[in-house]
Amino acid sequence: MTSSASAPQAERAGPAPGETLAHRVLAALAQHRVVDTRQLQTLLWTGSRQQLSAILVMLRQEHLIDFITLPTANRLRAWYLTRRGVHATDRWPELRDRSRYPITGKTIASLVAAHTRAVVDTHLTFVRDAREHGDDHGPWDWSPETTHHLADGDLLRADALMYYGAASLRGARAQLQAFVEVDRATENSGKLASKLIKYARFYAHTPPSTARRDAARQQAAAPTWQRWYPVFPRVLFVLSNARPSDYQRRIEDLRGMVAEHPLVARMASKVPLGAAILSDLQEHGPRAPVWTHLAGPPERWRTDKPADRCAWTDL
Repeated sequence: MTSSASAPQAERAGPAPGETLAHRVLAALAQHRVVDTRQLQTLLWTGSRQQLSAILVMLRQEHLIDFITLPTANRLRAWYLTRRGVHATDRWPELRDRSRYPITGKTIASLVAAHTRAVVDTHLTFVRDAREHGDDHGPWDWSPETTHHLADGDLLRADALMYYGAASLRGARAQLQAFVEVDRATENSGKLASKLIKYARFYAHTPPSTARRDAARQQAAAPTWQRWYPVFPRVLFVLSNARPSDYQRRIEDLRGMVAEHPLVARMASKVPLGAAILSDLQEHGPRAPVWTHLAGPPERWRTDKPADRCAWTDL
């Protein structure tokens, strides 16, 4: 198995505080692929909208970035790197874990903008929460399109891998990681739930033995995921672009998969699994009781019982 998953949090580094805003904009677009102006303003915590706009104009004039105009009332622009911009940032050390699938043209940017921006909006809820709680989580602590190779040539491709340093969790500092799946209801809930099987396969995988006499050693071998993670990351599903009744059905199907699939159930006994609605995260923050446990009995999830829900750190 190989992976594009990144190094532990302590080794991760973004642009230094002295870097220019132009550098930070290019790094953010390289990391997140398609980001609108509003998202850039929040992500980079820039001083003024005018300052950011001037940088964007300058970078576009240098043919490092380009934009598409989103079909919104205020004609918001979403930005991405051109091929020249991808090449210019190719060897930046803070971008060693960037996606292998850069966006370099208007057509592709238009096709992926809705999903990519939903992923960035999810990231921003954790960025704001970290600032409020004094935690460590910034633009470079979110690796989109993190991939692990499974057996038989299959792939586990998470929408993002999140690194989060909690200043105080149950009285102590904690380094947390999570795989994040952002669902815009563009596929049926069965396909969404089946993603849990890939995570369970990755969780259960151990390196193959080359000799029969090594069977006992193989049984005791460390799981493959420990090559990259000290603890298997949480798995978080963030739902958007649907009606309340659709959210309910999708979470029920996720919980049903946990209850009925033996491999997934085994993973769920050790790995925190949760689901939340993006609008709830944006309104209340990820530390609010907006997450539904996916493990446990598959009783119906109900929107009128917030007491049944918890913070993502309490899953």
